[in-house]
Amino acid sequence: MIEVTQKAVSKIREIMREENKSDSFIRIGIKGGGCSGFTYVLDIDDNKTEGDQLYEYDDVKVIIDSKSVVYLAGTQLDYTDGLNGSGFVFNNPNATKTCGCGNSFAV
Repeated sequence: MIEVTQKAVSKIREIMREENKSDSFIRIGIKGGGCSGFTYVLDIDDNKTEGDQLYEYDDVKVIIDSKSVVYLAGTQLDYTDGLNGSGFVFNNPNATKTCGCGNSFAV
């Protein structure tokens, strides 16, 4: 299971409302690539497929495919809006190496 902070939930809710996708899911996952081996995936998705695990944070529905769950166990998804920029941040305790931008990781 992953943790989605209240700040991230609020930003996700805002984005989904702006996109008229309030009934959709947020898909969190990983895919091969990036400078460290894996890249995080964060998208709006209208379809839950077989094997997806569903998590609910208030009214935000998050789905994660079964392959990604293993690599994301214990991860915290947060949102930052500091002076150095804004965006979603993955704090993944399974990552043994990350790139400078934080978008890719190795295990």
